[in-house]
Amino acid sequence: MSKPQQKKLQILRRNNLIADMDYEKFKSSILRMTGIDLSAYKENQMKRRINTLIDKHKISGYEEFVNALKTDKSLFEEFVNYLTINVSEFYRNPDQWDLMDKVFIPELIGKFGKNLKIWSAACSTGDEPYSLVMALSRHLPLNQIKIHATDLDKQVLAAAKTGIYAEKSLAGVPKDLRDKYFTKVGNSYQISNEIKSRVEFKEHNLLKDPYQKGYHFIICRNVLIYFTEEAKDEIFMKYGQSLCNGGIFFIGSTEQIMNHRKYGFERRNSFYYEKKDELLK
Repeated sequence: MSKPQQKKLQILRRNNLIADMDYEKFKSSILRMTGIDLSAYKENQMKRRINTLIDKHKISGYEEFVNALKTDKSLFEEFVNYLTINVSEFYRNPDQWDLMDKVFIPELIGKFGKNLKIWSAACSTGDEPYSLVMALSRHLPLNQIKIHATDLDKQVLAAAKTGIYAEKSLAGVPKDLRDKYFTKVGNSYQISNEIKSRVEFKEHNLLKDPYQKGYHFIICRNVLIYFTEEAKDEIFMKYGQSLCNGGIFFIGSTEQIMNHRKYGFERRNSFYYEKKDELLK
């Protein structure tokens, strides 16, 4: 390697080291400001997303971006919303919802009765908890259905409570449920109050906040793919502890649970796992 090439490589390595040091400081600042631990997310993927947002606002670097976040409320809200990667739709992967309707909901009612304790984690704009209510409505009276739905992002929770969706989000909803529970408002669709009233939305950080116990059914789909293996391990362990014996955990089509028995899970299907306490003994 020639001397100019060596010098260029040294400069590149130094700049990368400085950038890495800046990102470490940035992660610490964001943790203090938002409670979001960026170390739990896949670094290259997250840095690309953050750098795209920084470039969009023509900000020179991480330090300037942190200062802007402290003073610009709209930028701060945009950042948190952008960071938490909200992609959702009703009845996503309809075949898996069909399996829920035919197998797992009847099974859960048979085991635990009609007052099921259900958690829709990382619920985004509400598509999944509302889908759950509609799916359960085929088996239970609406007044016996209650879904606990959580997300890290205040903005998407506000959107979920409003319950207005683009037509494309409804593509997987069975026609009878769509006709019964949605009203067209301009180019969008409003979900009915009788469905909305069955869901309780709250803020929750999967890595930071405590998990309730005794759930019969937990759904968390297409979210954990963005986390590191260490963070996923911690979250799966907590989900296992949150589910009661015989409860069901429903994950997304992009995910899989390696060493699922470690968490007390028995694989029932590619996306459904049953909690079995005896696996932990």
